[in-house]
Amino acid sequence: MPRLSALKSVFSFTLAVPLFASPLIVHEWGTFTSVAGRNGQSVSWAPLEASADLPCFVHRMGNGYAKYEPGLVRMETPVDYFYSPIPMKVNVHVEFPQGSITEWYPKAMNPGPYHSIDWTDLSIKPGAQPQLPTTKGESRYFAARATDSTPLQAGDENEKFLFYRGMANFKVPVEPVMEGNGVEVYNNGTTPIPLAILFENQNGHIGYRVAHNITDSTSLYSPDLNGSLNNLRTELTAALEQAGLYPKEAAAMIETWHDSWFEEGMRVIYLMPRASVDAVLPLKITPVKEVQRVFVGRVEVLSPWTERTIRAAMETGNAKTLEKFGRFLSPFLAQIAEKGGAWDKSSAQSSFAYQVAYKVGSGSAPCVQ
Repeated sequence: MPRLSALKSVFSFTLAVPLFASPLIVHEWGTFTSVAGRNGQSVSWAPLEASADLPCFVHRMGNGYAKYEPGLVRMETPVDYFYSPIPMKVNVHVEFPQGSITEWYPKAMNPGPYHSIDWTDLSIKPGAQPQLPTTKGESRYFAARATDSTPLQAGDENEKFLFYRGMANFKVPVEPVMEGNGVEVYNNGTTPIPLAILFENQNGHIGYRVAHNITDSTSLYSPDLNGSLNNLRTELTAALEQAGLYPKEAAAMIETWHDSWFEEGMRVIYLMPRASVDAVLPLKITPVKEVQRVFVGRVEVLSPWTERTIRAAMETGNAKTLEKFGRFLSPFLAQIAEKGGAWDKSSAQSSFAYQVAYKVGSGSAPCVQ
């Protein structure tokens, strides 16, 4: 009887423990980019209108897409890193109900209208040293590889992460409004914004102000332009690590986007609450032990300096200056035109500026060879 009782105890314990506890840890980072209108709410722009920054081996929706299709949000470079001590097969499913997946790598299955993406039987291969695809031209894509993540394979394509991008129409949680000599940063969600940075770059002179745990709104004065970019990168790196990224992942994220996040103009850079990310971009991975998701939001703001710079360039026919504002030039011009007067859309100056904006979007190669 004692022996039978012991066997029952062992059997009961065995049933209580999963037959396979996944050791897989997944870390994801990505960005959501939008443009604020005069009232802070996101305005429609052409999120896919940008210079080529992706290699030609990256897959694209329908072998191309409507470059000038309007939207509110550009989802840029979500990458998923996998860490496992053993070889595994993994299924990954991403939903984007208010948007479309427009680019991805490696091979994936895309049902219907691209509102979701699947990697089925994805091979996680610790210790493997596959030959990864490259290009002759430079691309921000490759900076994301500088981590200790486990190599993976989908079909005959190898990489150190899953990559995907998209565009969407959803309300971002941060709405910045120019007020007086500063910006009022509103949180329109129900979850506090962990970190928000008001950043401005005027002709290479930079400044920034930082706010934490914004529940309703906070006022930030326009920054003095005596800031250190190295200090800002250090602060942002620490915030990304605190949010859940490994040090090399945080460094890779900032290296990927430093030339874009810190370019000329004004913007609010913020950490998006995990609950907000899960709501607009549900992610399911099986089997998995732990998933960390860290997304940075970027909201472009038409600051007084930016507006003065654009107006002066319109008046003098300075196309080079206008081109610096890239994909954000069109939505900025629309805001300037709303004020009417000599700068409405029918004016010669505005016509010239819109021609420059069109050239900016249409003149670049579709991908990096």
